[in-house]
Amino acid sequence: MFSVRQKREIADAVQKILRDTQHPELPKGEIAFSLHVDGAAAWSWADIRNNGAVTQPGVNPHNERMDSANKDIASHMDYYTNSHNTIRIPLKSDSV
Repeated sequence: MFSVRQKREIADAVQKILRDTQHPELPKGEIAFSLHVDGAAAWSWADIRNNGAVTQPGVNPHNERMDSANKDIASHMDYYTNSHNTIRIPLKSDSV
C-alpha cells in the first residue's frame, strides 16, 4: 500500500511518537514495533516495522509508482519482478 520511502517515513514518525512518551519501559535504542494498516479495499494493506528491523525491504512496483515522490524516477525505469525481489533497470533510451 505504501512505497518503501513512505514506510520508512511512517516508521520514523511512529518511532518519534513512541520516544516522546518517555515511557520508562521503552528500550534506550531503537524501539521495535509492528504496525498493520488496512486500506479501503480488502486487498489493500501494509505492514510497517521499525526501520532497524527491515534490512532489505520488499519493493512492490505498483506501490512505488503510486508514490508521487517517485513519479519522475518511475517514468525512467523498467521493472523486473520475480518471487523474491524487484529490480529497477534503467531503460536503454534514458540517460538516468
